[in-house]
Amino acid sequence: MAPLPLRHLLLALAVVAIWGSNFVVIKYALHTLPPMTLAVLRFSFAFVPACFFLRRPQVGWRNLGGYGLFIGVGQFGVLYLAMRSQISPGLASLVVQTQVFFTLLLAVRVRKERVLPAQWLGLALAAGGIAVIASHTDGSTTALGVALVLAAAFSWACANLLTQRAGRIDMLAYVVWSSAFAVPPLGLLALLIDGPAQVAAGLAAADLGTWSAVLWQSIGNTLFGYGAWSWLLARHPAGRIVPMALLVPIFGLGSASLLMGEALPGWKLTAAALVLGGLAINLFGPPLLRRRADTREG
Repeated sequence: MAPLPLRHLLLALAVVAIWGSNFVVIKYALHTLPPMTLAVLRFSFAFVPACFFLRRPQVGWRNLGGYGLFIGVGQFGVLYLAMRSQISPGLASLVVQTQVFFTLLLAVRVRKERVLPAQWLGLALAAGGIAVIASHTDGSTTALGVALVLAAAFSWACANLLTQRAGRIDMLAYVVWSSAFAVPPLGLLALLIDGPAQVAAGLAAADLGTWSAVLWQSIGNTLFGYGAWSWLLARHPAGRIVPMALLVPIFGLGSASLLMGEALPGWKLTAAALVLGGLAINLFGPPLLRRRADTREG
């Protein structure tokens, strides 16, 4: 298999670097904006003005709305709530990757897909990593924070099933148009959870850095990230591109340590190794087993 062209490799690295470092950006924005207010702004700017340049994808409104609710409210609304004070950015970037295993389990339950032994091994390793994190909660990370991020990962997995049902579509347009369904419920939650006073205070206190953090998530993380990723997947086999996503928590932990001074003690590195090892087995295990079976049959 030929290697990726250098420009395409650098583009993929840029995407995963943005996705990973975005957890630090979220934490920075949450210093000023309450969580649900930040989520409203993120998805509002992801929808407008991009909706005027991208046609609505050919998928049912129910599917589009469900994706918007799962990603907007279930994933990022809950993730922001956890990151306000219940979990550190680096660990959040790691724990949320359990969406891979929730997707696997939902596929077994809903789509009746078969799980290979290697995938169960990967799930067990990742569960061990989460257990290590849960047993070392401290002032920066609590059991509630881990539980909330796991809930966000589960919601992401539900959204993944809706994406599979949507079929071959323009993923960037799908993300943009689904954002419209996230804004109204997030706005209601902002009033109920953040409260009108905190919403007003946060918006009044927002400076150029805060608005840059919001736009980084809307334009950089969503529009550029999904757009570039979809562009790469359209030009290369998924097996060349998808493994790059394993670097997201690496960038997440690294940027949190470098920019926010998040400590990386041995237990945290052990947890990261277990979760990333589980993800790698889940990603590479099935293709290797199929290749070995094909070789034996041949």
